[in-house]
Amino acid sequence: MPSAQQGVVDELDLRILAALIDAPQAPIKEVAESVGIPASTCAFRLRTLRSRGVVSGPRLEIDPGALGAPVQAMIRVRLGNHSKDGVEALFDALAATRGVLQVFHIAGADDFLVHVAVADAAALRDIVLERITVHEIVRATETQLVFELREGAGVLPRPWGRGGRLSPPRPGSRPGPRIGGSPATAPLRRRAAPRRTATRSGAAG
Repeated sequence: MPSAQQGVVDELDLRILAALIDAPQAPIKEVAESVGIPASTCAFRLRTLRSRGVVSGPRLEIDPGALGAPVQAMIRVRLGNHSKDGVEALFDALAATRGVLQVFHIAGADDFLVHVAVADAAALRDIVLERITVHEIVRATETQLVFELREGAGVLPRPWGRGGRLSPPRPGSRPGPRIGGSPATAPLRRRAAPRRTATRSGAAG
């Protein structure tokens, strides 16, 4: 059977990882018991997974709303040109902007997708006008408010119970934090310009 030593994530590794995702602060002994293996085996497997970069961290998750940034939004950024240096410079600038949670360089009509958390609508406007459209490479942006965010199932099945048997999560379990109550999003479009910005709004499709 393949093992972590051979550079392959096998079934036992997946069971250990799934247990850690569900309870990342659990002691090795508890993880081993939930999977049904000796603690020494579990500890060895984890050391091997960390040494190979499969597991990194620990990662601290912070609720932006608790720190005064309850408004989240996704900002689509479309570029006027795609020079490598310009794209990399903008990527770095976006990632370094306070309030930005994630930046995705994507294919399609848009070039970047920026996930932000801010205090209010004015702060959201400031990020768009003062941190994004000021770059000459940016041609247009579209901002969409996030009303609700839920954690996805991820790439591993959720636990299961003793014995290490995997099972899918129950429908409706582990809902994520609710950010608002409106049933639809309202996109705000902005076209970058040296001195003037035009705004167009409409219902999201």
